[in-house]
Amino acid sequence: MSTIEKTFSNGEVIIKEGDSGNTFYQLLEGKVAVYKNYGKDDQVQIAILEPGQYFGEMAVIEKTYPRSTTIVATGDVKVTEIAAEELNDYITQHPDKILAIMKLLGSRIKAMTADYNEAKKTLDDIRKADSGNKYDGFFNSMINRSIYMTAKNFRLERPSIEALREASELVSKQDSDGEIYNYGTIIFKEGDVGKCMYIVHAGKVGIYNNYGAANKFRTSEVEPVACFGEMEMLMEEPRETTAIVEVSDTKVELIRPEDLENLFKTSPAKIDMILKNLSYRLRLITYEYFKACQEIYESTGRKDED
Repeated sequence: MSTIEKTFSNGEVIIKEGDSGNTFYQLLEGKVAVYKNYGKDDQVQIAILEPGQYFGEMAVIEKTYPRSTTIVATGDVKVTEIAAEELNDYITQHPDKILAIMKLLGSRIKAMTADYNEAKKTLDDIRKADSGNKYDGFFNSMINRSIYMTAKNFRLERPSIEALREASELVSKQDSDGEIYNYGTIIFKEGDVGKCMYIVHAGKVGIYNNYGAANKFRTSEVEPVACFGEMEMLMEEPRETTAIVEVSDTKVELIRPEDLENLFKTSPAKIDMILKNLSYRLRLITYEYFKACQEIYESTGRKDED
């Protein structure tokens, strides 16, 4: 069996910030609290997790990062522990968990992106107004969500793309199915319902906002081997961008949620790449959010008030 059930009593530490990560967990019973700087003067509670949720998965997926938070039992807790080296065995026994883990990462990316957009708007307004006095509401929101102290003391470290690059290289060595598209082909349009995701195996795809309008904006490009469109598929939401083929003979593989279990059997490297892509995006948007919060904190004079 690839999993072990463990129990923890109230106050026991399950995961410690800074430790190397070689296991992740699914919460079966009880609740756990997520902390930054646990046990220190600037300790901050980030979240409460409930049964069914996973935690510790990012350190296992990427393998190169230490634990980013401390997880503490709140009351009596029962978890399933899955070792990193047994992740493939766990998914083989529970193939439905692939989509569940991806959706978990997707939901965290979505929530953190909303927080970042709020912080970025506030920061842009402060830069224009050269004053932070009218942004008390933003700071009250940060304090209510126990983010304020974390923003002040967050140790910024931009995530490395190395694990994602290595995962893409493994996929590039495999034979892959896909459709060949000519220059200018629209793969999906802004507003379309996101029912699938894609992997680019050859060529290039441009990602645009307001495509076809005078104010169209190219937000990014996708080159081999990388995935795109996964967030809308996981969240079952309309596309926020338009994807356009920018090089003739671009090869793109389409993946639907119902394809993931079979894809794991035939090409586990692709599943690994998708998971690493989601994990990297979450680390990056978290970095950008706290970076913006620190700049807001410093530019509004609150640093001098402490």
